[in-house]
Amino acid sequence: MSGRGSRITDEEINELVSKLQSLLPESRRRNTGRVSASKLLKETCSYIKSLHREVDGLSDRLSGLMVTMDSNSPQAEIIRSLLRS
Repeated sequence: MSGRGSRITDEEINELVSKLQSLLPESRRRNTGRVSASKLLKETCSYIKSLHREVDGLSDRLSGLMVTMDSNSPQAEIIRSLLRS
């Protein structure tokens, strides 16, 4: 990205950091005002990793349920339809 028109201003960066902070559960609960962009990015990475672990765990549980469930049951059909979405 070169040229003047493509530069992001400090104000835009601050706005993006503020929006990101509002999306993180820890930052919302803490509500201590400004956090450094570096710390916020680290928290974001940690949060995304925890979400990945949660998804993996839920996926494993769902796979286990599917193995034990009658494939023609209404519950199995609901799960299949959710997975297709």
